[in-house]
Amino acid sequence: MHVRIPAVALTAATLLAGCAQPAARPPRVPDGTRADVAILETTDLHANVRSYDYYRLQDDPTLGFERVATLIRQARAQFPNTLLFDDGDTIQGTALADYQALAQPVGCDQELAIYRAMDALGYDGGTIGNHEFNYGLPFLAQVTGTPMDVPGVAPRRCAGPRFPLVLSNVFGAKDGRPLYAPWRVIAKTFTAYAPDGSAIAVPLKVGIVGFAPPPIMDWDRRNLAGKVTVKGVVEAAARYVPELRAQGVDLVVAISHGGLNPAPYVADMENANWHLAGVPGIDAILLGHSHDVFPNPDPHSRFAHMPGVDDARGFVLGVPAVMGGFFGRDLGVIRLALLRRGGRWVVDEAATHSEVRPVCPQKNACVAPDPEIAPLVAAAHAATVAYVQTPIGRSDFRMSTYFADVGDVSALAAVAASARAYVEDWIARDHADLKGIPVLAAASAFKAGFGGPGDYTDVAAGDLSIRSAADLYLYPNTLAAVKLDGAGVKAWLEKSAERFNRIDPARPEAQALIDPRVPSYNFDVLFGELDYAIDVTRPAGQRIVDLRWRGKPLDPAQPFLVVTNNYRASGGGRFPGLDGANLVLSAPDTNRDVLIGWIRAHGTLHRADVPARPWRFARVHTAGPVTFVSAAGKADAARAAGLDGVRLLHDNGDGSATYAIDLSR
Repeated sequence: MHVRIPAVALTAATLLAGCAQPAARPPRVPDGTRADVAILETTDLHANVRSYDYYRLQDDPTLGFERVATLIRQARAQFPNTLLFDDGDTIQGTALADYQALAQPVGCDQELAIYRAMDALGYDGGTIGNHEFNYGLPFLAQVTGTPMDVPGVAPRRCAGPRFPLVLSNVFGAKDGRPLYAPWRVIAKTFTAYAPDGSAIAVPLKVGIVGFAPPPIMDWDRRNLAGKVTVKGVVEAAARYVPELRAQGVDLVVAISHGGLNPAPYVADMENANWHLAGVPGIDAILLGHSHDVFPNPDPHSRFAHMPGVDDARGFVLGVPAVMGGFFGRDLGVIRLALLRRGGRWVVDEAATHSEVRPVCPQKNACVAPDPEIAPLVAAAHAATVAYVQTPIGRSDFRMSTYFADVGDVSALAAVAASARAYVEDWIARDHADLKGIPVLAAASAFKAGFGGPGDYTDVAAGDLSIRSAADLYLYPNTLAAVKLDGAGVKAWLEKSAERFNRIDPARPEAQALIDPRVPSYNFDVLFGELDYAIDVTRPAGQRIVDLRWRGKPLDPAQPFLVVTNNYRASGGGRFPGLDGANLVLSAPDTNRDVLIGWIRAHGTLHRADVPARPWRFARVHTAGPVTFVSAAGKADAARAAGLDGVRLLHDNGDGSATYAIDLSR
């Protein structure tokens, strides 16, 4: 039997770190004693408390914490010994979150709806993800009940979750101290079974450490620059895991908001947990951020052939790990089998495994919501529903992202037009030095099917409300503008064109157009009298052809201002030339608020009010079909967008459909 032995044996003390009173000496636990501990994980809840879609104003039984709560209670009934942790990206992501952070900010004495719901389940701990920083440090400090010695944060303690949050790799720039406790010790009494089969109560000390992805310094530069510093995940673990082990813990659980990447390690690696698994002293790792599941039953998953990874039983370099989906669609479970040997607890790897339990184990068969959750957040939910229906204008055309990958810019054009108008007005008002420099605007599809066939923007013609704007612009980014030359503009477009696979025209078999490794939000379309083609038969970096501005070939030396968001302008997505150094505007207004104001000023939007599609595919005849997946039954949206080369191949029977695009048209 192969076992993994923790670095430090069980000690007599069962106190939390920092307690002054000595505990009674625990009873001796005989060698051969066994205990199963189920570590339960939620991750990337993104404030989906209810099973509800605020953009469509309808129930969505496929997601929501209220349904994960049912799975948690079921797991607790199944396993006598459980620990429950959250892996971050918890407080941002829905209209409910924006309502409580931006529209009607919660008071110091109020608990966020998502934390109130989580407290009903009695979490043992959690960590901070990258999206926790989106609303700024003052808000984060308030709602997590964590005073921070950083500029702009009031020195007060407010209502936060009733479970500890740990964060081991983010520090205050002023004093170098961790922003949150870098580790905590949780004391539990669990049921174990002695060698003779008798049940005994045993004390267990579980240490937790937590990590946010280091690129937060790029993604939220506006909120974090000069206020915090970040350490690499491996470096932080190497510092704090031994410190935690010195407390005499029996187990160390790393709660790390990141995925798995076996590429050579660098300190600012986004998904560094493959390397984290190699840090001595860690007994289990909770994963997140990637909006995926691990272990993944799909034989084509990104983990299936990753070196050192067991994608069937859920091990990374011999360490049990789990990633429990996103949006409250799944619960991660590690069944950790413990064996008493040599006076210490060891992990019995042969009897340990991980799994991900979905709230909808079969199509149209989802678990019922936990009845306790909805009443806890009823007031906030009702206020959000009312808020998102606030009218802001009308539109006489549909705006959707079903076919954004193949040229429908209807949902992007209004976002770009509003941002461009904002910057042009700013220049005219306050910056005569920038007059005469052409202004371009970047926009991308945030919802393009990654989360399933319902994960698309779809704003019908007719009345527009705040929920329409939130559907068009999902995140609370702030507007930003950068100064580039024509060569930089082309490099931006080349990076965006990595969204597509390279197509072989001579290949008779079907070829997938989209590279799923490149998220839709990194496929930026640039508007502003530009015209360009994307040749998907060429290698990445050489795909932008016939690039013109105002009808003439683009001059590589021509200066431009490009309007985008703070995420992209500060280096998000690692676009060439975008690292925050060439910022000319970091606006206080969110992109969504700019869009809302622009729509209100227009009253009614007509197609003529938004820019036309600036790009097309370079024409090529292919021997076989070029395919992509979108929602089923949406061919009318393609026709309305003028995409005559799109045809339905087959309905996939799960709400999605496979389409083909004729690149020769």
